Amino acid sequence: MTSRLYVNGRLTAEGFGIDEAGERLRTAPDAVVWVDLDAPGAADLATLADEFGLHPLAVEDAVQEHERPKLDHYRNHLFLNVYAVTFDDADGTPRKTEISAFITPRALITVRKTPFDLKTLTQRWDEEGRPAGAGVDFLVYGLLDLVVDGQYRTAQRIDEAMDTVEDRMLGDGPAPRDVRRRGFVLRRALATLRRAVAPMPDVVRDVAKELAGDDHLRPYYRDVEDHARHAVDLIEHSRGRITELLDDDLAEQSNELNVVTRKLAAWAAIIAVPTALTGYFGQNVPYPGFGKWWGFLLSCALMLAAASGLYTFLKRRGWL
Repeated sequence: MTSRLYVNGRLTAEGFGIDEAGERLRTAPDAVVWVDLDAPGAADLATLADEFGLHPLAVEDAVQEHERPKLDHYRNHLFLNVYAVTFDDADGTPRKTEISAFITPRALITVRKTPFDLKTLTQRWDEEGRPAGAGVDFLVYGLLDLVVDGQYRTAQRIDEAMDTVEDRMLGDGPAPRDVRRRGFVLRRALATLRRAVAPMPDVVRDVAKELAGDDHLRPYYRDVEDHARHAVDLIEHSRGRITELLDDDLAEQSNELNVVTRKLAAWAAIIAVPTALTGYFGQNVPYPGFGKWWGFLLSCALMLAAASGLYTFLKRRGWL
């Protein structure tokens, strides 16, 4: 558990327990509190629900995994669910951290199902040059700004990873198997990322309508919404790009297959003509060693050598 208390925009206390959070708010009328829980148990959430009047359905959504990005309205608080995203270059898979948040007039309570670097979030809150004050609306802005920036960076890294795939796919002939597999992995990564990012512009806009009452915070929320829309546009562009690359490679494979089929048909025709003639006239010419014991071995060796040579030739050409 991580906790912080802000009074008039200044950090005055941190590291206190759940039971102290409500008491500190009651003793400091101008204070707001942030409480973060990493994979909390039912007892921890029950204590928070009693202390801050959290709705049971919102508590249930915070415990369950794979909730969609959304903003739900309850009588005395809001429930926000978003996904922080990073990208692993090694296997081309986005890593998602589901973050649920209870937003009350004087408290922000975040719940995480998996580990997440909170230092970046607290540094963003503590930066100078931010809007005056540190109310809950500012804390939520910092959270959304961090999440959306991470989503946009992940979309950029996937788009950059496609440059290498594109360069190798645009070479002569079909792309190697490992390049095609990399392309399919990136397309799957984009589909995974899209599910987390696509709803974010609407979520940010809804949060701004509820919280950005002061004029000085509205431009900041609009900036986050704009970044979220850029992330969605980049993902859609990248999806179209990788799909076109894979389709072009499939067409190139079809062209290559047509060339191979034409060559095989030509060789078959060349061999079929003398075979048809000799079969029609029933020719039976004695071969070297005809009637000898070693002649049979010689004929078998010739057939095996011819078949092996043809197999080697076709294998090197990539036809087998």
